Amino acid sequence: MVTTVLLWLSTAVIATTIAYNTGMFALSRFAAEPAGDGERERFYVFMLACLNEDRVLAESLHRLMALPQQDLLALVVDDASDDRTAEIARSADPHRVLLHQRRLPEARRGKGAALNDGLRHLVDSGVLGDRNPDDVIVCILDADGRLEPQAIDRADRYFADPGTGAVQIGVRMYNRQDCLLARMQDMEFVVYTDIFQTGRRHLGSVGLGGNGQFMRLSALQSLGAEPWSHQLTEDLDLGIRLIAAGWENQFCSGAAVHQQAVLKVRPLVRQRSRWFQGHIQASRLVPLVLREIPGRAAVDLVYHLSSPALLLLTSFLPLAFVAGAIGFVSDSVVAGHSTFAPIWLVPLYLLAFAPAYAYAYVYRRRESGLGLLRCLLLAHLFVAYGYLWFAAGWWAIGRTVSGRTSWLKTART
Repeated sequence: MVTTVLLWLSTAVIATTIAYNTGMFALSRFAAEPAGDGERERFYVFMLACLNEDRVLAESLHRLMALPQQDLLALVVDDASDDRTAEIARSADPHRVLLHQRRLPEARRGKGAALNDGLRHLVDSGVLGDRNPDDVIVCILDADGRLEPQAIDRADRYFADPGTGAVQIGVRMYNRQDCLLARMQDMEFVVYTDIFQTGRRHLGSVGLGGNGQFMRLSALQSLGAEPWSHQLTEDLDLGIRLIAAGWENQFCSGAAVHQQAVLKVRPLVRQRSRWFQGHIQASRLVPLVLREIPGRAAVDLVYHLSSPALLLLTSFLPLAFVAGAIGFVSDSVVAGHSTFAPIWLVPLYLLAFAPAYAYAYVYRRRESGLGLLRCLLLAHLFVAYGYLWFAAGWWAIGRTVSGRTSWLKTART
C-alpha cells in the first residue's frame, strides 16, 4: 500500500514537472535581446569575495583588466585568507584593482557577510566620486570567474530601462572538456539558463546566481544596509527580494561567465547539497512573495521555492519502481509465466528520457562543435546525472534536521 502511494505521488510530481518544463521550454523560444548599440555611461565595479583563492585569482583579475572597457574597477574582498590572495590583489593594477581585507573574528561568516562589508567599503571609500547610484553597476564574480569580452555591453543594454535592478548572465564551465563530470555541469547550467531563466523573463521571476550577477547600486541600497542575507544561497534570496521591492530582474542570454567545474563526485554532491539547503532556508520568503509580488511571477517563485520538496518526492520513484518490478517478477513466478511485453519499455523510456531530446537541442545550440548524436548521448547521461541531486537533497535534509548551517567553500584546483 505504501509503495503504491509513493509510486502514484512521485508519478504525479514528475508529470507536473514535465508539464512545467515543457511550458518553460516553449516560453524560452520567444526570448529576444533588448534593442541598443551598447553605448553607455554607467560605471562598472566587479566585486570578488575571496577566501583562499590564490590558485585562480590572478588569472581572473588579468582577464578582467584585459576587457575592452577601461572605465571599470575590481574590488577584491579578502575574507581573512591565509594564503597569497591579498598579495595577488596588491600586485595587480593599483588604479583599477582595490583590496579590502576583512579580519577575524568578523571575517569568515559567509559570502553574504563578505559582500555586504565589501559594498559598505565601496560606498564609503570615495572611489565612486559623485556618480549617481543609478549609474553604478555592481557585478559579483567568483574568484575563478572568467567574463566574456562582450558581457558588459550585452548586460548594459538591459540597464537602459530604469526599472531594471539586476541582470544575470549565463554560466559555463571553462574546463568542461576535462572529464564527463565537468561536461555534465556545463550542460546543467546551459539547460537551466537557456530554458528556465530565459522563460522566466516572460514571467517576471528571473533569479540571480552567485556568479555573473549585475546589479544597479541604487537597487542594492533599496534593500537596506545589508542587501545580501546570511543564508547559504544569498544570491537566491537577493533576487527574490529585489523583485519584491519593485525592481525587475533580467536574464542576458548573449553573454556568460566561465567558471571551474568540480571534478570529483563527493565535492560536487557536497556543493549541491549546500545549494539545496539554501533553497530550504529560502522557503521563509514565501510569505513575502505572496504579499509583495503579483500574478504569475509569484506563482513561479512559489513553485521554484517548493522545488526541494518536489525533488525529494521524486526521489521515491526509483525505489517504488524497483519494488514494483520485484513484485511483478514474483507474481509472474507464482503464475508460472511472464506477462511482460516489450512494448511496455516504450512508456518507461519516455517517462525517464523524453526531456533528453530538449536538453540535446538546447545544448547543441550553445556548443556547436558537438555532433547531434554525441549531444543526444550526453543528454541521456545528463538525465542519469540528475540523480546526484537526490543524494544532495537527503544530505541537506540531514544537515537541516541536525541544525548545521555552516559550510566549507568548494576548493579550487
